[in-house]
Amino acid sequence: MLYLQNLTYHPPVSPREILKDLSMHLEPQSLSLVTGASGSGKSTLLEILAGLVERTDGNIFWQEQELTPLHLQQLAGLVFQFPERHFCGSTMLEELRLGHPELDPAQIREALGAVGLAQVDWQTSPHVLSGGQQRRLALAVQLVRQPYILLLDEPMAGLDWSMRRQLVQLLGQLKSRWTLLVVSHDAEELAEVADQHWHLKDRQVGRV
Repeated sequence: MLYLQNLTYHPPVSPREILKDLSMHLEPQSLSLVTGASGSGKSTLLEILAGLVERTDGNIFWQEQELTPLHLQQLAGLVFQFPERHFCGSTMLEELRLGHPELDPAQIREALGAVGLAQVDWQTSPHVLSGGQQRRLALAVQLVRQPYILLLDEPMAGLDWSMRRQLVQLLGQLKSRWTLLVVSHDAEELAEVADQHWHLKDRQVGRV
């Protein structure tokens, strides 16, 4: 279980904290949803949990071990909003192996199978995939790293209703194996598969 205790983030350029005394926990093999208005600090929360931004104060624990940003980089996998804009590989295989040239075919098949892309040719360019397939590939890119926690920033953004439904179903399946934290300004569809729902407002979270 991941615990956040009195988490505070106050960047030097900001007149006040973006997050202040925020406390919550993530149950294992579950989907936790954090909603909130644009600019409320949702993406910042994910970046802290991914180890990309260092908290100003507070503690983050995995079970009883306090975690540093380096620990979090190893523990979590972050899928950014519009991840398809960051694809660099000319094929799906290249995209999956970026930074992981040692990946063997079995690991690749497992990751692609987990996100429903098992039947797609590995030599396909990520840029010719549908929007929904691109989001699935972005998830697979994180799954090959074998993270304990998957962090998703506005995963439904820019998708049509059909692709949104498919992605909701996929996230519902993934939570049986991973701990997921999803942030979104729109809870309507994601709430269907969420085990916990938190709302971020005034720099803190509260249960919904």
